[in-house]
Amino acid sequence: MTMLDDLTTAAAWPTAYPQGYAVVDVETTGLARDDRIVSAAVYRLDAQGNVEDHWYTLVNPERDPGPVWIHGLTSDALEGAPLFPEIAAEFAARLDGRVLVAHNAIFDWQMIAREYARAESAAPVRQRLCTIALAKQLALPLPNHKLESLAAHFGVEQRQAHNALDDARVLAEAFRPSLHAAAEQGVRLPLLECRPLTEWAASPAASPSPYPSSPYRSNSWRPSRKRPACPYPNPGRYETDKPLKQGMRVAFSGDTSVDRELLEDRTVEAGLRVATSVSRLTSLLVTNDPDAATSKTLKARSFGTPVVDEAAYTQLLRDVAPADG
Repeated sequence: MTMLDDLTTAAAWPTAYPQGYAVVDVETTGLARDDRIVSAAVYRLDAQGNVEDHWYTLVNPERDPGPVWIHGLTSDALEGAPLFPEIAAEFAARLDGRVLVAHNAIFDWQMIAREYARAESAAPVRQRLCTIALAKQLALPLPNHKLESLAAHFGVEQRQAHNALDDARVLAEAFRPSLHAAAEQGVRLPLLECRPLTEWAASPAASPSPYPSSPYRSNSWRPSRKRPACPYPNPGRYETDKPLKQGMRVAFSGDTSVDRELLEDRTVEAGLRVATSVSRLTSLLVTNDPDAATSKTLKARSFGTPVVDEAAYTQLLRDVAPADG
């Protein structure tokens, strides 16, 4: 019997670990504050990562469904689906008392929390666990931190990417061996607190599709947030038609369609560093208004710092090259 087999007994399992998990995936109309959930899936797992049951629902977003070419859900398909307030109680029952697990969990949590805020309620979730963060703590030899790479590492078959039910199944099947590896190695799980959100932008009636472009929403002022230091050396400037590389310094200027904090979180999770100003060491400036006479854009011009817009940057974030070994 291996040590991993020993850990399947309740007596040997780490007592500090949670008693249950809700592996979640949501598909949405977009990435911004006023975007809505169009489908949701939950796999409930016990303390050791074994599947107890699963649940899936479509959700009528009461607006354009957004990137149909990604999630495959058209307005016709969603027309008869329940509104979020109609599924909120069932959704909450499946989350209650469990740690929310998701791939890039901050995104799923914020989308869920805002839907509950719109429904004048709150999701019964106190903690979340991001499987990207867990993969990093386990030092899994992944080429990147996409769900498909995590699935491939554990031999989990993906049948329908960007289908909430299948993505949740894939993540649940990949999470169990990750959880057991963490227990075997004595790794502390990367649990983060979930606080209910009270701010959101209600989507206007008959809102036009935000794809391929969307109006830029102003970001309200917020205090600076201390982030952990980037563990990778700066490889230099971004080069056109090449991928971003871990360690690059990325600065942002002006309004963005995606909530700035979420965009910065994705940047950090990809292994990049968020730069608060532009210098000769800045790898890339992201701005939707490169002609604006802001201090960052002016410095970028003087230093010859590469500039891309938000849409291009979002695409680059999907495949960040690992840091030089």
